[in-house]
Amino acid sequence: MSYRMPREPSTPRIAVWRKLRRLGVAQLCDGLVALPSDARTQEQLEWVAEEIAEAGGASTLWRAQLVSAAEQRRLVEDLARMRAAEYLTIRGRAEAANNLPGAELVRVVRALRAELQRVRRRDYFPPTERDAAKAAVEALARSASIGDAAGVGASS
Repeated sequence: MSYRMPREPSTPRIAVWRKLRRLGVAQLCDGLVALPSDARTQEQLEWVAEEIAEAGGASTLWRAQLVSAAEQRRLVEDLARMRAAEYLTIRGRAEAANNLPGAELVRVVRALRAELQRVRRRDYFPPTERDAAKAAVEALARSASIGDAAGVGASS
């Protein structure tokens, strides 16, 4: 998607950028983002495009294909690297929470499971760090005697 938005007011521009980040876009340059093409990502980008238009901006959705295998690999690696960093953060938070008291530990486990789900929704090319983060959160849940109620154990 290519897009342009007015500089002022800045609130709609910031809201659009935050939505694009939650989708897990690759920022190719200012005003140009990419996602793997599927029905879900197309629909989500269409919603963002409507929001851009409502804010007085303009956008165009493109279905593009990189002509170079090396460029395609680089883009996939960039997307995977972004998610890997998020999974490393989750794993670190899980490992750091081991000594928390019971009620706080339960709250942290629930928050980490929710964060895992949010990251997985934008994880188009799962890095190996995903499994390690999931294992760390579930180990923390076991130490707090919490079952797999959030479905984090489901495969995908």
